[in-house]
Amino acid sequence: MTTTAPRLGTALARLLILAAALLGTLLAGAAPASAHAALTGSDPKDGAVVASAPKEVNLTFSEQVAMSADSIRVLDPAGRRADTGEIRDLCSGSVVRYGVGLRAGLPDGTYTVAWQTVSADSHPISGAFTFSIGAPSTTSVALPDRSAGGGIVGTLYGIARYVSYAGFAILVGGGAFVLACWPRGASVRPVQQTVVRGWLTLTGATLVMLLLRNPYTGSGELSDAFDLAGLKAVLETKTGAALTSRLLLLGAAALFVAVLFGAYARRTDPKEKKDLAFGLGIGGTVVAAGIAGTWALAEHASTGIQPGVAMPVDILHLLAVAAWLGGLTVLLVSLYRAPSVPRSAVERFSKVAFGSVAVLVATGIYQSWRQVGSWSALTGTRYGQLLLVKIGLMCVLVGIAWISRRWTRRLADPATAEEAVDAEETKAEAAPEVAVEETADAAAVDPERAAQLARQQAAVATARRKRERDADPERAGLRRSVLTEAAVAVVLLAVTTVLTSTEPGRTEEEAGTGTAAAGPAAVPDRPVDIRLPFDTGGVDGKGVVRLSLDPGRTGANALHIFVERPNGKPLDVPEIKVALTLEAKDVGPLPVAPDRIQTGHWSASGVQIPMPGEWRIQVTVRTSEIDQTTIDKNVKIG
Repeated sequence: MTTTAPRLGTALARLLILAAALLGTLLAGAAPASAHAALTGSDPKDGAVVASAPKEVNLTFSEQVAMSADSIRVLDPAGRRADTGEIRDLCSGSVVRYGVGLRAGLPDGTYTVAWQTVSADSHPISGAFTFSIGAPSTTSVALPDRSAGGGIVGTLYGIARYVSYAGFAILVGGGAFVLACWPRGASVRPVQQTVVRGWLTLTGATLVMLLLRNPYTGSGELSDAFDLAGLKAVLETKTGAALTSRLLLLGAAALFVAVLFGAYARRTDPKEKKDLAFGLGIGGTVVAAGIAGTWALAEHASTGIQPGVAMPVDILHLLAVAAWLGGLTVLLVSLYRAPSVPRSAVERFSKVAFGSVAVLVATGIYQSWRQVGSWSALTGTRYGQLLLVKIGLMCVLVGIAWISRRWTRRLADPATAEEAVDAEETKAEAAPEVAVEETADAAAVDPERAAQLARQQAAVATARRKRERDADPERAGLRRSVLTEAAVAVVLLAVTTVLTSTEPGRTEEEAGTGTAAAGPAAVPDRPVDIRLPFDTGGVDGKGVVRLSLDPGRTGANALHIFVERPNGKPLDVPEIKVALTLEAKDVGPLPVAPDRIQTGHWSASGVQIPMPGEWRIQVTVRTSEIDQTTIDKNVKIG
């Protein structure tokens, strides 16, 4: 029984449906605000109660962010602006901190800090927290439910990002396939159409991303895509410059495509064709690397550790992906729609794919170490989990490629294939004499009838050749395995797209550690927060002491102590005493006598820490005239 492969139209439709379904699932499950930067600290802290109104609110981030005039807003209990709107750059060394001044004479109550900015790797981030002056109060502030980068704009931007990766792969990989694997493919129309569509896809997706960039990082309203002032502001950002550069490079890519499918395809002299292929190879590589660089210079590779190494590695990674997956796409189209693809072309592509996989493994290992950093982040963060999925898909893809390679070895030799084609052409030319005579008679009587008969004969010959080609079990097996490769590649590309908009595991773990509510150690320029359970043994003698020393470094510090019952409600105690001791230097104990602010809240300002080191903080809690206890913990103060 003859085995035939599915039609290309049906196969492509299945691939598109699979891509859309998977991309929708992944985008729906992704947190819209996931990005590289994270808020690691604030002053005042989330939920803090301060005795008097601070002069400003400060935010600390894990990496550099782009601040605008409205990036930090402080709202009073009634929802009115309580800040001056003047953003202050407080960055120092590796510490990324920004602040906004507060108006004078703020009344007591709960204030909301809402912030929104763009991280150094181009992704929008946002959040909100509250603090109270004097005592907590009710607040009427209603913040938007949608995070930055979410909603319909975020979905469209994510789809455009996915489509741009696909277009890049087809454009670059298709051109490489023609030059390196099948030079005769430059004159094959389905190959030309595929590569040109890759260029059109990448260009269209880039324009969409450029228009959506303003609402994506700002209001989230689709109508703002055509705001000229917003578009101008986008062009002045790093991402805007990268997208604009990509469009300029796509102009050069259009020239490359025109020469490849024009002058190169028409060349007949072997030497001239070889010289032109060399020039196209050099020029195409430069343009492809430049387009890949527009991602590397604006996204994850451009920030974090070792950006000078990460960016060229990212460019190599993208080029290897394009050479493999883009070439695979053109090979799939050729196997279904083009004349018989020679075995030599498939074998050359197999070698290109093997080299691409080797580059992907090397660059992928480095990128994984850089973005994840630890085994716990690999399994305990969303980025790490997606990376494991990507690695699994890569293994599946390599396995299918091995099967395709086995089918390639079983193909007929090129000479045999050419002989078969010549035989078919001879067979088609040796049409029945009746048909020839009928055509001659029709030509004498009716030229239009003769032309119609000639077209029918050509269609019959083409159909016969297609049947013979589809009946080849080795070639049909190769088509099926390549189609399966392409299906897995679609899924792999979708996972990669989501990875580019997900906060790397290394940053997520560092941010989580830096913002822990209680811990035995402090990092430079971040408050010391400790939690100490106590039991004086008397009536109502159990509870928890929460102590905060801000900013947690040498010099003057603000001390806040909150005494709570086991159920978390404030506990009023007669007396709290604090002592600080640096045993390594025989300093202390230094007594601190905090003042009672309100029920369960004690505070002291100007607490002096004379030198850095590991300090022992002792807290004495008295719950009655005779019941008291002393609890302590060691913390590192920088």
